[in-house]
Amino acid sequence: MSLVIDTLRTSPVTEELNEAEIEILSALFEVREYNDGDIIVQPQDSHPDNLYILASGEIEVKIESGGEESAVHVLKPGDLAGMITFAGGAATQISATLYSVGPTKVVSMERVRFETLINSHPTLVYRVMRGIIRNMHGIVRRVNIESAELTNYIYKTGGRY
Repeated sequence: MSLVIDTLRTSPVTEELNEAEIEILSALFEVREYNDGDIIVQPQDSHPDNLYILASGEIEVKIESGGEESAVHVLKPGDLAGMITFAGGAATQISATLYSVGPTKVVSMERVRFETLINSHPTLVYRVMRGIIRNMHGIVRRVNIESAELTNYIYKTGGRY
C-alpha cells in the first residue's frame, strides 16, 4: 500500500470517507521527507495553506516569544498541521515553526488542489472539512482543560497543586 493511503486511512480527516473517496483524496497528496531539524513550515512560508498529516517520525512545534523559540507541542504520526490556514485561508495566522525530529515523513495537500473537488465531489469535501473541524475542536478542548488546570495551580483553587 502507498504511504499516502495508509496515512489517510488512520487520519481524522477521512473518518467519514469510504475507500473510493480515500482513493480520490489520496491523489491530491504528496509525500515529503525531512531530516532531523529540518523546517517543515514557518511563518514566512510561500505556501502556507497546505494541510499536513504526519506519516512517520515526530514534529516539534515551536513559537517565538521574546526573541526566543520555545517548544509548545510535539506532533505524533496521524496528527494534523496547517489546519487553520488550510480551512480559513488566512496566511497571516501562521505563528508557529514546525521542525522535524529525526527522519520524518509528511503527506501534504495544497488547498487549491483540494478545492478542485468542490464541484465534482462536494460531499467528500464537506466530510473532510468536518474531520478537520472535529480535530481542531479536540485541540481547543484540550487547551481549555490545560488552561483551567494551570489557573487552578497558579491560584491554588479547585484542583491539585
